Amino acid sequence: MRIALAGDHWGVDLKAELSRLLREHGHETIDLGANDRAPSDYPDWARKIGEAIHAGEAERGILICGSGVGASVAANKIDGIRAAMCHDIYSAHQGVEHDDMNVLCLGSRVVGPAVAGEIALAFAGATFNAVEPRYKRRLDKVAEMERLHR
Repeated sequence: MRIALAGDHWGVDLKAELSRLLREHGHETIDLGANDRAPSDYPDWARKIGEAIHAGEAERGILICGSGVGASVAANKIDGIRAAMCHDIYSAHQGVEHDDMNVLCLGSRVVGPAVAGEIALAFAGATFNAVEPRYKRRLDKVAEMERLHR
């Protein structure tokens, strides 16, 4: 899977570690920045993740800020992006399987690199369960909410 990674200044170190781990497990990664610890704004990186997914450059994204909260809020403002902050393995794969989550948000000040790595691998390895009618029905309702509130 091709996964875009981005994050503000709090995400630089974790982003590099996750990119390395994902590549070791056969995934292709695209580093969208930031690449230094100079203060930057998480909405800028959320936009880059969304643009990469919309352009077909990446299938999914991982977005990192200090807590994961701001990254999640910003990413969800982009049509078609279904982002969630996950700091546990179950939520990371269940978010894809049930909700077709396409952006994983992490807080580098909340989870360490070992746990974040397990979460990222669970996210990357999960598949949306499109066969189950209730998941498709719910996703259609979310898409309708996006259309109604543009």
